[in-house]
Amino acid sequence: MGIKTKREALQIAEDANLDLVLVAPKAKPPVARIMDYGKYRFELQKKQREARKKQKVVSVKEVRLSPTIDTNDFNTKLKNAKKFLAKGEKVRVSIRFKGRAITHKDIGREVLNRMAAETADVATVVQRPKMDGRSMFLMLSPIAEK
Repeated sequence: MGIKTKREALQIAEDANLDLVLVAPKAKPPVARIMDYGKYRFELQKKQREARKKQKVVSVKEVRLSPTIDTNDFNTKLKNAKKFLAKGEKVRVSIRFKGRAITHKDIGREVLNRMAAETADVATVVQRPKMDGRSMFLMLSPIAEK
């Protein structure tokens, strides 16, 4: 509509039974728009609701191992981890060192690397094995579908 004074713009909006909304107040001259503000807010809220519906919540499941884990126990934990990954959840594989076992971090790292290698067909390693206090952990994420 071009450049109008504030009073003229308010009059035009009132005649059209709409609202005068300031879009860019810092611009020279300030930019305003004549619209139904209630309808605009409703449409905005509707878009936000739709975006929330399409949003995917990713949960993190944890699988706990020990540095001295036996083969069958490892296979059971591996099966659980694969089941979680198949559901599309991230998996945090952790090893808790008890007592003097903390001196053999390399054994724990080998167990975590073995888990990463076994799940390589269904998961990618998000975070390499890392110490955090008395525990070491590894993050696995499901491979994205193409």
